[in-house]
Amino acid sequence: MIREKPIAGYYSLFILVLFGFGSFELATAQDNYEIQVYGSDTVAPKNTMLELHSNFTAEGSSPAPGLRFTANGLYPTNHAEHETVEITQGVNSWSEVGFYIFTSARSGDGWQWVGDHIRPRVRAPDSWHWPVGVSLSMEFGYQRALFSPDTWTMELRPIVDKQIGRWYFSVNPALERSFHSPGVPQGVGFSPSAKFSYDFNKYISGGLEYYAAYGSITNMSSLHNQEQQFFPTIDLNVSPNWEINFGVGIGATASTDHLIVKGIVGRRFDWTHHRAGSSESTQ
Repeated sequence: MIREKPIAGYYSLFILVLFGFGSFELATAQDNYEIQVYGSDTVAPKNTMLELHSNFTAEGSSPAPGLRFTANGLYPTNHAEHETVEITQGVNSWSEVGFYIFTSARSGDGWQWVGDHIRPRVRAPDSWHWPVGVSLSMEFGYQRALFSPDTWTMELRPIVDKQIGRWYFSVNPALERSFHSPGVPQGVGFSPSAKFSYDFNKYISGGLEYYAAYGSITNMSSLHNQEQQFFPTIDLNVSPNWEINFGVGIGATASTDHLIVKGIVGRRFDWTHHRAGSSESTQ
């Protein structure tokens, strides 16, 4: 039997990243569409994860006086509902590919398509026996200019996580670039996120998530211009096939939306089960 060679997957991904990061410009943070700290696990092969990310900005940016848009020409985020559909397909035991559809709804603006992203991800296989979980995602895609000044962007997100008894932590020190933005040529942006949580019982976990955008790695923004958010969160562990997460985010800087309510509901579909009872093997 021929063994999988995950190192080849890592090598190919790094080549793409180096090529892209050599020619792109600075991107922005998550823009309140998909607010999530990633864990290192990938979706199993022949499995599909379908998630809905629902984020309501209770207190965010407002239109400029007498105008429909903010002073920088974007749709305001105040009282905007962002709905994102995420579909992730497992490729093999150490990789997956995710696809995002971003939408936004706000009174007076209607429901609008914002953009799409694609995200391949690879992880260190279990056979490597590393003391922590490690994976690497590369996200690439488009958002309309009325919602983000950075339209075409790329993100490289290393992921490190660990479960220690009832405690869990994950760190995502993401690097971001854009190849179509007014911030030319600011370089690579640093947008870290992190999470720690505690299992109160086998069904409920509580914790804190942190999201930030510090600006260029060579010229960090002032605290006033940085984006920083803290989300107290609850995770419901009702089944291995479901992902349920709720949180309320508080912006800690002037450049951050001040109050956001978020929810994630995900369902895993195992397509090998459709072959049960047939004459074919289900392995």
